[in-house]
Amino acid sequence: MPKDDLQLMRELIDSHREGFALERHFYTSQAVYNNDIKMFWNRNWIWAGHVSQIAEPGDYFLFDYGPESVIVVRDREGEVRAHLNVCRHRGSRVCLESRGSARVFSCPYHAWTFGLDGKLRGGRAMGPDFDPSDYGLFPVQVQIFQGLIFICADENPPSLEASLDRLAPLSAPMGLDYLKLAHEASYPVPANWKLALENYLECYHCAPSHQEYSRSHSLKDSAEVEKYGGALRERSAAIGLPVEELDLTGPNALAPGTDVYWRRYPLFPGYQTGSKDGEPLAPPLGGLTGHDGGATDLSVGALNYFLIYADHLVGYRFVPRGLQETDIQIAWYVRGDAEEGRDYDKEALTWLWHVTSLDDERIIRHNQEGVNSHRFVPGPLSEMEWSLPGFYRSYFSMI
Repeated sequence: MPKDDLQLMRELIDSHREGFALERHFYTSQAVYNNDIKMFWNRNWIWAGHVSQIAEPGDYFLFDYGPESVIVVRDREGEVRAHLNVCRHRGSRVCLESRGSARVFSCPYHAWTFGLDGKLRGGRAMGPDFDPSDYGLFPVQVQIFQGLIFICADENPPSLEASLDRLAPLSAPMGLDYLKLAHEASYPVPANWKLALENYLECYHCAPSHQEYSRSHSLKDSAEVEKYGGALRERSAAIGLPVEELDLTGPNALAPGTDVYWRRYPLFPGYQTGSKDGEPLAPPLGGLTGHDGGATDLSVGALNYFLIYADHLVGYRFVPRGLQETDIQIAWYVRGDAEEGRDYDKEALTWLWHVTSLDDERIIRHNQEGVNSHRFVPGPLSEMEWSLPGFYRSYFSMI
């Protein structure tokens, strides 16, 4: 009997060579992709946005991935909630606008009406034995960390509290709870989501592929990080930033799916932030008193990545839309009271990660084209791709 795709996937996991890339089957099988959504995306925490995006009761936005759609809303009591955007009658999408403000959510198909808390408030002509309390919207779990909203569709998500408690004092001076969305953009790429995520996790490609990034960021070479790291730590401390690092990933993770990573690294001399000319782009975040010429890599869980300069935060997501369709989603945040045109210029603020993402779309697209070849055989990873094995282990453990 021929092997099905998931059986083949399991055999490939068992035979995977540590220190090597994944087999093509993980990027080309529809069954594997469907399983990725069900077993990995639905069971992990996903960064959806920031509390400032739903400032008032009734404010909401949608976060979609794969076939799933989630309504993130602030209810009448001011609590942030999330619900699957699936009517409990016959499955229609309930909320069709990507963002807005609502008193209730009314299904456009048969007019079932749900409160902001997800409870069914009205189902027409359902008979005397119908109990509305049995048919509220499916709840999605919510975790808020210093204003960042994370969601998980599983009823028993990984417990992030202990890891985030360790992170909290390191990030507190940046005032992440007091941010404002300055811009967001999506860069569609015809590739499997894992190729897009893997590209972000390694900087082996940075020097040949990202000329603008490589002029200012030292992460592409660990020797340069060490060379400039001492001076950066002094500057960071001087503006009010802790200099400690936190690595709760891989074998250091407190529990599966709860990985947290925090590390500040130096920009090259002459660059105070991630700008074209090295000059500041916006007012310092939180309680920081200036710019230190550094950037912080922050990761939370298996799917959420942030780059935090002294004056802005860049959030990255690699959102699956289909087997070989992924949106590289980027959001730029500045301090909550910053005003466009007075405190920051949007074009200057977004320049670096816009041009870098255009580069990424190109190289990831070509990567998928090559992986699609039946002659593709995974090669060994470089020591500069040190974070990929950790991702593979996390991925294997959940699928």
